[in-house]
Amino acid sequence: MGEKFLLAGVMGFPVMHSRSPKLHNYWLARHGLQGTYAPLAIPPEKLGEALRALAALGFAGCNLTIPHKQAAIELVDKLDPLAQRIGAVNCVVVAPDGSLAGFNHDAFGYIESIREARPHWRADAGPIVMIGAGGGARAVLIGLIEQGAREIRLINRTAARAQELAREFGPAITAVDWEKRNAALENAAMLVNTTSQGMMGEPPLDLALDRLPVGALVSDIVYIPRETPLLAAARMRGNPTVNGLGMLLHQARPAFHAWFGIMPEVTPELRAIIEATT
Repeated sequence: MGEKFLLAGVMGFPVMHSRSPKLHNYWLARHGLQGTYAPLAIPPEKLGEALRALAALGFAGCNLTIPHKQAAIELVDKLDPLAQRIGAVNCVVVAPDGSLAGFNHDAFGYIESIREARPHWRADAGPIVMIGAGGGARAVLIGLIEQGAREIRLINRTAARAQELAREFGPAITAVDWEKRNAALENAAMLVNTTSQGMMGEPPLDLALDRLPVGALVSDIVYIPRETPLLAAARMRGNPTVNGLGMLLHQARPAFHAWFGIMPEVTPELRAIIEATT
């Protein structure tokens, strides 16, 4: 690395709520690297200019958060096939020639978070029920399908969106009407919430867990609060649970590796630092 001061950041609008600076600056310090990772408040109309400035400013790349993840697809020079399938970019890497490559590490982050919490988890252990059909759902679906999930019951308030994803991602996915969401939990091995329901300031997810087997894993991609009403209800009845914090932590690892050549670890110390902010 020599004398070069390493630079990366996260572009969003707003962006100061992002936990990414704490994450990446922890890893920079842990690995003895001279550099910083900064929050970059970029309004949507300035995103193209901001991305093009990365190379000239010496940035290795950046993460993207709301509202930039979809728009960046048209702005990078090279788009990773996985980011194309997910329909969003959350990591930009500046190549030596100054060109920009777009990636999405959310599917990786989700699967790694489940594996960290449940090392013997298997995607093909039984039916998976997923709530939601937005951007988060696309990444989680792809992650589960790549891990061998054979039956995913996809439930969304707007049925057409679930049906669209089922058509796009193939025979493993069956769209289930919102009115049948409780019955769909019968004999499920896993339940995943990919909506914002249960997030701080949002109403809880309207779902009765009575028919969910007690051995089923319950996962929520929300991490503020760390225990959503869904996870609390699942824990109270004896289900194993995984919150969304691990997805946030693990999706950051391949970005750091792409920029700085080191694949960092999610340590208990790092998890405690981020938990203290949520």
